[in-house]
Amino acid sequence: MIDFSVPTREQIYPGNEAAFDTLQRRLGMVPNLYATIAYSENGLNKYLAFQTAKTSLYNRERDAVSLVMAQVNGCRYCQSAYTSMGRKNGISEEELMAVRTGNSSHPRLSALAGQTKEIAENKGRVSVDALERFFEAGYDKGNLVDLILQISDNIAMNYLYNLTQIEIDFPLAPELVEENNA
Repeated sequence: MIDFSVPTREQIYPGNEAAFDTLQRRLGMVPNLYATIAYSENGLNKYLAFQTAKTSLYNRERDAVSLVMAQVNGCRYCQSAYTSMGRKNGISEEELMAVRTGNSSHPRLSALAGQTKEIAENKGRVSVDALERFFEAGYDKGNLVDLILQISDNIAMNYLYNLTQIEIDFPLAPELVEENNA
């Protein structure tokens, strides 16, 4: 296996230094997965521009999408990062675990999480029922487009972690044990 160590600020391409500094200021750290993107000369700035672009989804909705996607794609790094952020934002452990399964105690968030899970598991092919639940929860076609873009953001990070297996620098999220109906 190829070892992907996390690059330090001194090891990254010169064009990534400002992004490193911004992350350090905003988050108090440069998360290892973001630092890993800096192996690419243009990747970190391109990714941050995409990730911070305007969207119709609220932060909590974006976090829910990220938790669902991390679960579907088996990304322990993103499960841990978004669980940690959720805890800091006062979201209960039970709610964090429910969202990872595509559910929520909040009906609108549940519709979003369920839609995200169905889109991810079926590679964009969803049932009419799932779309109707999403729209009945108050989302519109613009929100659906923004959801797809948020999913693509998460696919990039999930796949990057799954490929590199870099060190997780957040408290490890608990394993989710989904009940089988077998």
